[in-house]
Amino acid sequence: MLDLRHLRDRLVPDFRPFTIRLSGGGALPVPHPDFIAVGRGFVLLLDHDDRSYRIDPLHNESLGEGAPNSNGI
Repeated sequence: MLDLRHLRDRLVPDFRPFTIRLSGGGALPVPHPDFIAVGRGFVLLLDHDDRSYRIDPLHNESLGEGAPNSNGI
């Protein structure tokens, strides 16, 4: 489980792209802060094709540096 405070801490003015690694082995890129919303109990991501992904924090395993070119799901 990923603490959502760590995720919010990445959404700062000097933002750098990162990847959210999921517990099932998938990975979702976060290329820009406009692609992510962090709620109290969920994370919502958009990809470049406007597909949305709602993720439960229990399924966020870790954060990685950089963002892959396509989604990992």
